[in-house]
Amino acid sequence: MFHRTERLFLRPAWPEDWEAVLGGIADEGVVMNLARAPWPYGPEEAREFVSRGQDLCCPSFLLVRPDTGKAIGCAGLGRDGEDFEIGYWIARPFWGQGFATEAGRGVIEIARLLGHRRLSAGHFVDNPASGRVLRKLGFVPTGKVRARHSCARGAEVQSVEYALDLDEQSDPVMRAA
Repeated sequence: MFHRTERLFLRPAWPEDWEAVLGGIADEGVVMNLARAPWPYGPEEAREFVSRGQDLCCPSFLLVRPDTGKAIGCAGLGRDGEDFEIGYWIARPFWGQGFATEAGRGVIEIARLLGHRRLSAGHFVDNPASGRVLRKLGFVPTGKVRARHSCARGAEVQSVEYALDLDEQSDPVMRAA
């Protein structure tokens, strides 16, 4: 599955992308904000990540800038219990440029196309920047904070929980049609 946003090309990661993934995520400041990535994150983890098969209900994407061909992060859908969850990471040199929000919008468009009706998301309490991205995407805080395991931290970390009802949120793709 592929998708194009204004500044990004969302595509599956391929085995030859392992060095690009490693170059973006092998940064303690990036990994510590993620639930499922270990620290340290090395070549073996990057090779395993790009070799995973795609779940058609929960695709994940390498975020590539078409103008440079450079991979700047990853985004996609995953499962968190019964919920479908959005997740993303952006390599540090690209923070603060709106790429997380843009990638998130692309993933939400794909979720709609796949027939998802609701998405969940969360961010660790010490990563409020991710909460700002989620609110820009239309996610609403659920009022719940829960302990979530962080592989990188090797501990439970408090996570602020959000939800997005795709039936209630207006679809910018449909409005443009």
